[in-house]
Amino acid sequence: MANGTIAFDTLQTSGQITGTAKSLDTDYVVTGSAKMWANVDQTGTQALVANFGISSISDTGVGNTTLSYTNAMGSTAYVATEMVGGGTGSTGDESFCCIPGTSLSTSSLPIRVRLDTGTASDADIVCIVITGDLA
Repeated sequence: MANGTIAFDTLQTSGQITGTAKSLDTDYVVTGSAKMWANVDQTGTQALVANFGISSISDTGVGNTTLSYTNAMGSTAYVATEMVGGGTGSTGDESFCCIPGTSLSTSSLPIRVRLDTGTASDADIVCIVITGDLA
């Protein structure tokens, strides 16, 4: 089977989609859409609940997870957006997710979940969306 190339500037439907969004500039697909996303459960044995573009996760301590990318990012100038829920701290504590004060890597992302007190906490739901250019 031969591999080939298809080149185009705009994707357009055949009219079967209702509404006004019937075409999409390919620049949006390349630079504007999520390249990777993950839903991680840190409690017990850490697990990827669902994901796209993540090859594996590593449990690096309470509230700490490193995501490894299936395909490398083109540079460290990308955006990672996080959301967390279900921390294992005491009732009423709010949890948040952050990237530690180290430089971003093109191949992985360390994330940290902390209670509002600063205490490390495993969470039932840690969601990450990564946008930027792939290598």
